[in-house]
Amino acid sequence: MIQREPIYAALFALAAGAGNFVTVERRWRHWSEVTPAEQPALFMRQRGETAVVKALGAPPVWTLAIELCLYAHSSDPYGTPASLLNPLVDAVEAALAPPAATGLQTLGLPQFVQHAWIAGKVTTDDGALRDQAVALVPVEILCV
Repeated sequence: MIQREPIYAALFALAAGAGNFVTVERRWRHWSEVTPAEQPALFMRQRGETAVVKALGAPPVWTLAIELCLYAHSSDPYGTPASLLNPLVDAVEAALAPPAATGLQTLGLPQFVQHAWIAGKVTTDDGALRDQAVALVPVEILCV
């Protein structure tokens, strides 16, 4: 049986400390509700959980799906908001990188987490047609 809250809290703390965020919240807000003064911003959404039983009688193996929402606003009419967003995505990726010795990112909770990683397509809007850039970073956590 896993303990969800410490796992979600550990991921959030790791991501929140990764970049130079003005606002960090676990309660998601749409980018249109986040003022330019509150950005860059990071929000976390719990997207779902999947249980798989690998053998009859074995406990389920859980995979938690999370979305990290990164927002960056630029009022510079000649610059692109993506130039503010890209370093934030890089910082989150670096924070989630596993130690070379193990190759596994346990979020500091090896008793609960086997590995956490960016999983799949990172959806972005570079803000080319307005002042707002957004990145939605999917993360999966394989629980022990």
